Amino acid sequence: MLSSIGIPGLILIFILALILFGPSKLPELGRAFGTTLKEFKNSAREWTEDSEKTKGS
Repeated sequence: MLSSIGIPGLILIFILALILFGPSKLPELGRAFGTTLKEFKNSAREWTEDSEKTKGS
């Protein structure tokens, strides 16, 4: 997914976020995004483990 964006696209997104939210909000947004991504990965891992358990039974 991110490979199609490229470096210039990521820089543009960062600049737009900086303009929209300001430099004081960016660390807060980054933390929130990281927490959300971590929770999503954990949920996906649990879901995968549950589906493997039901297949094995």
